[in-house]
Amino acid sequence: MVDRGAAVPLYHQIYLQLRDEILSGERPFGSLLPTEQDLSETYGVSRITARRVLNDLAEHHFVQRKRRIGTCVTFRTPAKPIEANIDQAVDSLMALGQGTVVNVIEVAVETPPLTVAKALKLEEGEKVVRAVRVRCLDGEPLGYVVSYAPARLEKVITQTALVRAPLLRILDDAGYHAAHAEQTIGAHQADTVLAEALSIEPRAALLRITRLVFDAQEVPFLLTHAHYRSDRFHIRMDLNLPKLAKG
Repeated sequence: MVDRGAAVPLYHQIYLQLRDEILSGERPFGSLLPTEQDLSETYGVSRITARRVLNDLAEHHFVQRKRRIGTCVTFRTPAKPIEANIDQAVDSLMALGQGTVVNVIEVAVETPPLTVAKALKLEEGEKVVRAVRVRCLDGEPLGYVVSYAPARLEKVITQTALVRAPLLRILDDAGYHAAHAEQTIGAHQADTVLAEALSIEPRAALLRITRLVFDAQEVPFLLTHAHYRSDRFHIRMDLNLPKLAKG
């Protein structure tokens, strides 16, 4: 449904909904979209608005409009989405993704936000090294990843190293071994920075994964916020009978 009080025009809200249904496979290749009249009745908009929605989808090569046939989905998913096991390290899984490459956007030493300093249990005034990367699959952006670590690791976390290997592996090779991690997963809407980095529309759905990694002494040394395109990255969890019974 549409939000008539939102700043985003109605036609674009409908466009985004239909586009996301096409990208997710809910409206597969070859299927027919609703007619202008059907869209008009479903969303409570004019035929002119409905026509603009379908024309915009056609202009962006998601559909093709043909007289007497209707509006047909012509979009094919360019690559199979990566399925990651929730019990494994996200960065390691990304490295295993066939054809994935990393673009290092920035590595900098800076004063951390209060939430980051608290998570890493830093002393007042202690700085962090912040690393920003974009993971790509088949030439298209897949995930926007921001990691924070104590500033003492700045000689380990470099642009050259991040291009070569996942951050967890870099730290492990340097003697910072992960004993365990706390991970949360949730939904997120893309802001303008994320939208531009991932080549998606503002407010598009993202999968947000936050991971705090601890060493054997229970000292946190790495905090990562990763945002993945929901149309290209899935989380898979294997449930055995004991787990199902607890649910």
